[in-house]
Amino acid sequence: MNVAIYPGSFDPITNGHLDIIERSSRLFDRLIVAVLKNPNKKSLFTVEERIEMIKGAVSHIKNVEVDHFSGLLVDFARKKNAKIIVKGLRAVSDFEYELQMALMNKKLYGELETIFIMTNTKYSFLSSSIVKEVASLGGCVKDLVPPVVEEKLREKFKNK
Repeated sequence: MNVAIYPGSFDPITNGHLDIIERSSRLFDRLIVAVLKNPNKKSLFTVEERIEMIKGAVSHIKNVEVDHFSGLLVDFARKKNAKIIVKGLRAVSDFEYELQMALMNKKLYGELETIFIMTNTKYSFLSSSIVKEVASLGGCVKDLVPPVVEEKLREKFKNK
């Protein structure tokens, strides 16, 4: 079985992430969307909220599951019997960092390969940070995130 992991913080998941998930799900038998639990990073949504939003956004894709991890991605990959990491790239600037990570992961777990998938051009400007900023200022994020995320963002920022 060809198992791949698409890791990220997904705080929150965007339509750009969803595009990578949908396209990756056609390439692998099983795709695990893995939410990074990083205690050093201040997130808008809890890991549980992020998992719930992702599950809502990917419920139509049968071979996608959602999980979370902390620590090294390579340890999580071993535990899940995954040999492939999927990373989305928006721009050349993303590539330098992702290449370093891919090489380090390969050093730590020689069987692990990283596959880079270019984002759809209509999402090349999109990031979770931009979405949060626009939503916090009352802007419309309708075409930037799945409906479940739009609703959760409205709830988070309604009293601000």
